[in-house]
Amino acid sequence: MLTRLVPRDLVDEVLAETGRREKRSRLLPAHVVVYFVMAMAIFRDGYEEVMRRLTGGLAFMRAWRRDWQVPTTGAISQARERLGEAPVKALFERVAVPLAAPGAPGAWLGARRLMAIDGVKLDVPDTPANVAGFGRPGGLTRRPFPQIQVLGLGECGTHAVVAAEIATVSVGEREAAAGLLGAMSPGMLVIADRGFFSFEFWRDCLLTGADLLFRVPAGLKLPVIQVLPDGSCLSEIATHKVRSSGFRVSLAAASDPRNATHIPVRVIEYTVTGGADNGKPEVFRLLTTILDPDDVTAIELAAAYHERWEYEISLREIETQMLEPGSGLRSKSPELVRQELWGLLLAHYAIRSLMAEAAAAAGLDPDRLSFMRSISLVRRQVTDQAAFSPQKARTGQGHGHRRDPRKSQ
Repeated sequence: MLTRLVPRDLVDEVLAETGRREKRSRLLPAHVVVYFVMAMAIFRDGYEEVMRRLTGGLAFMRAWRRDWQVPTTGAISQARERLGEAPVKALFERVAVPLAAPGAPGAWLGARRLMAIDGVKLDVPDTPANVAGFGRPGGLTRRPFPQIQVLGLGECGTHAVVAAEIATVSVGEREAAAGLLGAMSPGMLVIADRGFFSFEFWRDCLLTGADLLFRVPAGLKLPVIQVLPDGSCLSEIATHKVRSSGFRVSLAAASDPRNATHIPVRVIEYTVTGGADNGKPEVFRLLTTILDPDDVTAIELAAAYHERWEYEISLREIETQMLEPGSGLRSKSPELVRQELWGLLLAHYAIRSLMAEAAAAAGLDPDRLSFMRSISLVRRQVTDQAAFSPQKARTGQGHGHRRDPRKSQ
């Protein structure tokens, strides 16, 4: 499962690009450590046991040197420090792309791919380095462990995280989400909750070419310019800097869109009854860049907004199913925390990729498949799927890379 997503050739290419290729032979070459970091996210055992799981199947297939011994935990930690964060981050950025084929159930609104922005906070070990690097959460929800936050752009239909930004908990979600702009593109409908809305962030997302569907606070003042046949209305949002002065530059008139002070939007407002808040009616107010109701109706947009929950579920998969509840990450320094987190995102994407393929082959919505059962299957099979070795075997010693054809199955 790991090597089908991240083949050895790609690992070597990224190691060269990031300057992490070894200049001398080591017991733990960098490409092995890359796969180990991903495997840490699948197996929650100690370092040595994770390495044994990876190498056990290879010894059976004669793809591993028989005289190679599993390194100690200390040696594995040192190898992770030599590898650093950069190669694992680069691998995620190279392989993580949207998975849903056109027309896949739950993944599209017409020709627009449903994407969502959301974040999650994870505990990290309480070491002096992590406290200095990340800090402790403050306020009323003060926790005993330092935390790190991850903002991600994900595909609603497949739960695949396709871009991520790592930040300390002192950084606001909207500020951190600015790092996701490069992953947005035309053909996407990007959905976000009300905590992400601001004039500046909306404008920056709009400039990527993606369509937007954000929930906004019910108290946000939005002038009604035109009521549309489907019950939605046209309005506009304005930057705080010019609301009192009256100076305005419309988006259409601005020579540079970044100088616009007013941007046209369409407003959809509806009430949901029987919600989580003691069954009290809850008002939802959405803004979108899709101004024509003949293109997409208000009801279709309201339904699309609630697909955002599918992406939120994917973050919970990482937090509570890949990581054991209450355990968090395990690395003791900030760079290794980030390295571990990129490996975690790679492993989650690999599993979700496998599930998307299985769902497509069966003609099912990926939501019908159990993530927990899928990761359990992977945990049972992963050692038989590895396709790398610690070092090139010397010819003539009987420990080369060729598989015994009798054991190819």
